[in-house]
Amino acid sequence: MSRRDLLKYLDDFGWRDVDAAASFATKPAPAAEKPAPARAAAGGEDPLATGDLAEMARRLADCRRCRLCQGRTQVVFGVGDPKARVVFVGEGPGADEDRIGEPFVGRAGQLLNVMLPSIGLRREDVYIANIVKCRPPGNRDPQPDEAAACLPFLKRQIELIDPEVIVLLGRIAARFLLGTTAPISSYRGKWTVWHGHAVLPTYHTAYLLRNPAAKHESWVDFKQLRRRLQEGG
Repeated sequence: MSRRDLLKYLDDFGWRDVDAAASFATKPAPAAEKPAPARAAAGGEDPLATGDLAEMARRLADCRRCRLCQGRTQVVFGVGDPKARVVFVGEGPGADEDRIGEPFVGRAGQLLNVMLPSIGLRREDVYIANIVKCRPPGNRDPQPDEAAACLPFLKRQIELIDPEVIVLLGRIAARFLLGTTAPISSYRGKWTVWHGHAVLPTYHTAYLLRNPAAKHESWVDFKQLRRRLQEGG
């Protein structure tokens, strides 16, 4: 997508004050760390015992800790910079993610890819993960026991990355990390703290695709994130 096309796309969403210069930096992007090939680790090695994300992914590749393993194609561990300043957390893999093995690669992920350069970030600069690492049947919400089985691994990912900011995409991510069942519209854009990390809840990009009117509020949230990063956390 060209610079002009990107700016028009964002303008159509009602997004203004886009950091266009930062959006198209010419510096080559560093290679993002991707999970190791999906093969089971021998001997049932504990994924939480390693200090390496790729090794953790390898140890989780044959996970059977909840019922979601029964219908998945593969575990969708996470992707991005292992030293990222920002970690984005969604709810769970969809059909495209389950097929490809990487989070946020469908339409919602493509929208996120467009939104990031508007605040001077690239997909390669951040880390992206989900509450659960296996696709729920029919893209339903993860059940509490499924989230409980998977959360220790997300928490370990965040611990190893040690980001400045965690962005929670949608009510499911907020529900299971922050423990809230309130409508996300009541707390999106309001900073909080989780385990010593600044947390910014906002709408899931899939919600933005279904509800275009919410894109302006999302832009307000993303500008808050940009400001926080510019100020150094």
